[in-house]
Amino acid sequence: MKNRAEMESYIRLALEEAKLASDAGEVPVGAVLVRYGEVIATAQNRVERDHDATRHAEMICLSESMAKLGGRLTDCTLYVTLEPCSMCAGACVNAKLGKLVYGAFDEVAGCCGSKMDLTDKCFLHSVETWGGILEEECKTLLSRFFQALR
Repeated sequence: MKNRAEMESYIRLALEEAKLASDAGEVPVGAVLVRYGEVIATAQNRVERDHDATRHAEMICLSESMAKLGGRLTDCTLYVTLEPCSMCAGACVNAKLGKLVYGAFDEVAGCCGSKMDLTDKCFLHSVETWGGILEEECKTLLSRFFQALR
């Protein structure tokens, strides 16, 4: 896998997207898809704004990237601030994503190693997955968002 400094730099870009989501009243999750060092797509959660439960940052990034690149994402890496849920993990597998890097683990709904792992040998395609990159910064942003709601 790429070096940790490179992974952290892309997670920082995803954190910027997550902050924009938070500012808009969305759960602060951001995602960045990279191919050969080039950012192909960036996204943030848009569930509330779009009134659509499928508008997770990961789903938007994957969809935009596949449209731009015209096919599977085997040579791409998705960086996301929170461990993907079952919907997003399944989309990563179905998009034939090469690598997935995420920040905070999600013990409640994470499907890339925490609650279960849909990215590793469950289906015909496995996604190389790395979690816990800038975990504290990602967790802090989420914690502050939910504390402000209470």
